[in-house]
Amino acid sequence: MRQRTFITRSEEETIALAAELARQWPVPCCVVLSGELGAGKTTFAKGVAEGLGAAPADEISSPTFALIHEHGGGRLYHVDLYRLDTEAEAASLGLDEILARPAVVLLEWAERFPRLLPEDRIEIRIEAQPDDSRRIQITELP
Repeated sequence: MRQRTFITRSEEETIALAAELARQWPVPCCVVLSGELGAGKTTFAKGVAEGLGAAPADEISSPTFALIHEHGGGRLYHVDLYRLDTEAEAASLGLDEILARPAVVLLEWAERFPRLLPEDRIEIRIEAQPDDSRRIQITELP
């Protein structure tokens, strides 16, 4: 297990950090994004999309209502499990099939359904700080 922590002081810095990290990730890759509402998960996803060349940042939005957004012809899947109540609902989205594709899969609120997560994954915790900066902790598992 490898852990790293970063501090970003603006939305632009968060996007730049995410883009840089995404270029280093293997494919396929499962990335679990966690943090409170408004912490910056969608901002981080914008940087991932740019880093992978899947979509410009301004085309990325939270998939809260659609649940799954596909970008870059299937190079990036952005999944939001916030509105789901049970593991069965989450499993019915076809996460197994999505995670098996040659893509980066960003999962928001997936920590609520740990049994659905692959053992090999990257966990990213984003925390808003009192000075409006963001603390971004990255854990590579196993």
